[in-house]
Amino acid sequence: MNPTSAAMQTFRAIDVIRKKRDGGELSRDEIESLVNAYTHDNIPDYQVAAWLMAVVLRGMTRDETAALTDAMLRSGELLDLSSLSAKKVDKHSTGGVGDKTSLVLAPLAAAAGVTVPMISGRGLGHTGGTLDKLEAIPGFNVNLPVTQFRRVLETCGCAMIGQTAEIAPADRKLYALRDVTGTVESPYLICASIMSKKLAEGIDALVLDVKTGSGAFMKSEQDAAFLAQLMVETGERMGKQVVALITDMDQPLGNMIGNALEVVEVVDILRAEGPEDLRQLCLELAGWMLHLGGVCDSVAAGKKVSGNLLASGKALEKFIQMVKLQGGDPHTIDDPTKLPKAQHTTKLLSPKSGYVASVQCEQVGTACVILGGGRERKEDSVDPAVGIVLHKKVGAEVSAGEPLATIYYNAEPRAARARQLIEASYLIADSPPRQKRPLIHRVIEKSGEKN
Repeated sequence: MNPTSAAMQTFRAIDVIRKKRDGGELSRDEIESLVNAYTHDNIPDYQVAAWLMAVVLRGMTRDETAALTDAMLRSGELLDLSSLSAKKVDKHSTGGVGDKTSLVLAPLAAAAGVTVPMISGRGLGHTGGTLDKLEAIPGFNVNLPVTQFRRVLETCGCAMIGQTAEIAPADRKLYALRDVTGTVESPYLICASIMSKKLAEGIDALVLDVKTGSGAFMKSEQDAAFLAQLMVETGERMGKQVVALITDMDQPLGNMIGNALEVVEVVDILRAEGPEDLRQLCLELAGWMLHLGGVCDSVAAGKKVSGNLLASGKALEKFIQMVKLQGGDPHTIDDPTKLPKAQHTTKLLSPKSGYVASVQCEQVGTACVILGGGRERKEDSVDPAVGIVLHKKVGAEVSAGEPLATIYYNAEPRAARARQLIEASYLIADSPPRQKRPLIHRVIEKSGEKN
């Protein structure tokens, strides 16, 4: 009998639940036994739900968080990309409104010589999902088997897919249970969920974009920084280079929200055009990816190289190559007017003259979901054509009757509901805001280290 089998025979879920309920620290073996038993349907949902709630109430130590992450990532297949000579670097965002940076960063870093194996997710709540944006490109296949995923990586240096059945199956089961038991918000469980999926990709380094503000899951900067530090330390314990940027999500990123619209804005950025905030964040994140990927000696050098790759069109060429290899129609990238289009548009006009003092970001994201750009229920399909284009953002001067936003819609009742939310999200003041929130609040390079 092997040691694992012996451990499983002596393992009792009730003992682990009680220990965590009473504030005890679980051993690596106890956590691994619990995760393996649940993954293989050897213990019921109600026992794991009790344990999850105990974690929410009692928290976890750093050792427990690392052990949980390790057990979850080893519950399935670990991608071996050692045959690819370049360093493997990925980027993960905790979710926001208008955040389409992944679609820029994968081809941009690949054009610089970094391999980017990106396994992404769909929209969650009011936040958009990378896979939904990619599927707005006609024919784009995000469900590649691992063998084909590897072939695309070998050919063009980047590939973007969804989580396969083989990667971190424990996370898929635990997340579904957390979603219906009020245990989603624990930073320890969030950390293990994100890091188990990312580390299963076979990466060498990871750049984390942890959002804070009204449109983020972590509204306060303190909570965002705690989660960021937890993920950086967990990655370090697993032998990976990890850096976390705390970035602003108090208003949408860029000007376009909605899947096909965001692809249009991605192409603008890849042509060295597009909105300044989105371009600057992409360059900052790319700078870190190139630095951790060993292509550049510093982040500043990485940003400069990235800017040159946008200006030369090489990053756009790489994006088109990836789209082709994953079955997408490259003509929609050359001519974004061929992407899905909404049947109707309506403009939201400013009720008075003044300055945009704030834009309630979560409400704008929810408005896009209501239009059909996201899912109100798990089984809902997504309309790639609908969305919102913001013409005025925080600090902008506006005249009465001037457009604040344009709504792209296919159903009038949905547009009416969305319009109310967007109207309520704008605050117009008599004077400009005294201080603009920084795009990047801080950088956490190593556990306990802040810049």
